[in-house]
Amino acid sequence: MAEDPREALMRLAEARGVSLAALSAMLGRNVAYLQQFVGRGSPRRLAEDDRRALATFFGVEEALLGGPAGAGATVKLPWLAVEAAAGAGADVGSERLLRPLSFAAETLAAAGVAARQASVITARGESMAPTVLDGDRLVVDRGDRRVGRTGAIFVLRRDGDLLVKRVTRAGETLTIASDNPGYATIAAPVAEIAVIGRVKLLLRGM
Repeated sequence: MAEDPREALMRLAEARGVSLAALSAMLGRNVAYLQQFVGRGSPRRLAEDDRRALATFFGVEEALLGGPAGAGATVKLPWLAVEAAAGAGADVGSERLLRPLSFAAETLAAAGVAARQASVITARGESMAPTVLDGDRLVVDRGDRRVGRTGAIFVLRRDGDLLVKRVTRAGETLTIASDNPGYATIAAPVAEIAVIGRVKLLLRGM
């Protein structure tokens, strides 16, 4: 007999150590949304987008959470007409949708990508070479904007320019560095930088 979607959700949440309230917030819902789904049966079924986001988060098939059998094999992320400069900086441009790109749900889950808050943009310039090359497509998770001491690659906005850089934080200062040693490292107050999201995956053509 198939596991009840509510029981499956509770089991997955407990195994991951995350609360239903936190998952509800991740979905952009009222914090009681999933608790009501589990405890009261309201709603009777999860909305398709919510089910897909949860399946991606847990790295499971949508069918486990009430979707049709075989669902959840792929997740579509929007590829936007936005370019982030791996160089001196570029205008933000438009956020026009070019087309959706399909990813295996397991791939996104393994990379820690919250699909509901992720999109794909294009890198321009050479300051992050050899890690990020001109024309690479970047999966940016806007739900992950916390910069720590160890550093990671983020998309950020500074003085109106959109950048992709390796960023670390010490107190109220961000260190913005390039992987290409030919480019200078910048230190800036946290208040002057808008962190858009963390780069979780990179797509590169042959």
